[in-house]
Amino acid sequence: MDGEIGDFLRSRRARIQPEEVGLPSYGRRRVPGLRREEVAQLAGVSVDYYVRLEQGRGPSVSEAVLDAVARVLRLDAAEHEYLYAVARPARRTADPCPEFAPVRPAVRLLLDGMDRNPAYVLDHRMNALAWNPLADALLGFSDAERAARNLVRRAFLDPAARELYPDWSEIAGQTVAHLRLKAGHHPDDPAVAALVAELSARSGEFRRMWADHVVSPCDNGVKRLRHPVAGLLTLPYETLTIPSAPDQTIVAYVPAPDSETADRLTMLGSWQATKTATID
Repeated sequence: MDGEIGDFLRSRRARIQPEEVGLPSYGRRRVPGLRREEVAQLAGVSVDYYVRLEQGRGPSVSEAVLDAVARVLRLDAAEHEYLYAVARPARRTADPCPEFAPVRPAVRLLLDGMDRNPAYVLDHRMNALAWNPLADALLGFSDAERAARNLVRRAFLDPAARELYPDWSEIAGQTVAHLRLKAGHHPDDPAVAALVAELSARSGEFRRMWADHVVSPCDNGVKRLRHPVAGLLTLPYETLTIPSAPDQTIVAYVPAPDSETADRLTMLGSWQATKTATID
């Protein structure tokens, strides 16, 4: 994540044309968008101060300055949060949590109790840590190698993902944006750095999306999945952070009870139960 704040701010400067913020657009510009001195002027700070911020040499930068820069660059809420994370990284007093950290037994019981809703637990690296039977029937976690239970790796390296997600490009973009947001809060996590390096080397599409510096949470929304048994499913989802393990979130798909998707999930659950009983 070295140089992340500079790359992020430069990408956001490039989105805004001088005339959009009331500045003259004269002179030849080597790069698109606002110049650093223009951002500094509009934010009310010295050019030297802003340059040091972009270079990551501003550990004591004030909230007021960050808020002013966010205003000038028209950052949305997620981008504003990300700017704070990369400009003022929290001090870590302990090593990053291990990969595939355990999930509390009570959380597993909660997942199993959601028998009509596919639900699973993700960590900040987007590893699936636990799931209920319906989520397993939908996404095949238990049949996958541990590395393939990472949703970013699965989206870009598993060819089946493009069949599973009819809107693959949209899903892939959201996945990368969410990972970047989480990475901003965990700049010293070697597992995140290794994941980004691996995917950048193996997937040109991931490398391009990562270079766009888009940040966005995946707190809720709707995904379409084309399952080989259940067919096309339209799945609203919600995420819930686990207070005792803030790096873990429960993702639950919550279709309307009387919808065609809910009926298909009921069928999928019956199919999964029959399959499991046959194996046993």
